[in-house]
Amino acid sequence: MRTGVIAKKVGMTRLFQEDGRHVPVTVLALENCQVVSHRTADRDGYVAVQVGAGEVKQKNVAKPQREHFAKAQVPLKQKVAEFRLDGEDGLLPVGATISAEHFVAGQKVDITGHTQGKGFQGGMKRWGFGGLRATHGVSLSHRSLGSTGQRQDPGKVFKNKKMAGHMGDKQRTQQNLEIVRTDADRGLLFVKGSVPGAKNAWLLVRDAVKLPMPQGAPFPGAILDKKGAHVPEHEEAPAGMVEAAAEHEVHPEVSPEQQEKLLHEQQAGAGDESTPAVGEENNADGNAPEADENKEG
Repeated sequence: MRTGVIAKKVGMTRLFQEDGRHVPVTVLALENCQVVSHRTADRDGYVAVQVGAGEVKQKNVAKPQREHFAKAQVPLKQKVAEFRLDGEDGLLPVGATISAEHFVAGQKVDITGHTQGKGFQGGMKRWGFGGLRATHGVSLSHRSLGSTGQRQDPGKVFKNKKMAGHMGDKQRTQQNLEIVRTDADRGLLFVKGSVPGAKNAWLLVRDAVKLPMPQGAPFPGAILDKKGAHVPEHEEAPAGMVEAAAEHEVHPEVSPEQQEKLLHEQQAGAGDESTPAVGEENNADGNAPEADENKEG
């Protein structure tokens, strides 16, 4: 089992196939979807990946959450969700950005989101009631609910009775939706089927649980980059390292120009036995070698 992603519902469009047919699709955007933390069996009792997406202002995030994101070295996230895994081999590195190529064209996915809210609605629209008579005997209550109770026994209205109330805005999972195309450069998924939620709603996209993993799907996942503690080469060494080098009498390295000049002198000395080798203080007679005019002081 692989991890899922958090996507935002952008809207709808259509894609043209090679044979000229057009397919209506829903566009889902991966807005900087990154791995925030891990859940392991030894520490938490289960294995999961915590993923965050979107951006939010610092004033809208509590201090514990800010420290949690800072520990993972990721920006502040607007939406956070966990995806259960079968084993730790499916964990992605913390800080990695998940790419749209995590899914392949033609595979089936399960999408979870909240349906569009309809507000407070009556029994006819909410439950499909037929309503009352529109001729004689009914006065200005054609769309009313009708009788809801019973006689003196039991003398009450049972729970879960279908009545007027809030409609929509329920969490629903639509299964076996098809990924028509992916765009890794822009981080887009094009999905065919009924995707729950309104525009700009956050959705959880997973591999279909009722179907096997498709061929060519990357495992444990496709990532764009990996954030790590990398020290740039142009950055100067800390002062403590310089002091430690001085204590151990670590001398600076010879410059490349000096190394090249010493190499030429060694080659010249190897060809002439009378010329002393570089680094010798005295020659065979016990006298110091003559100073070279071209040698640096």
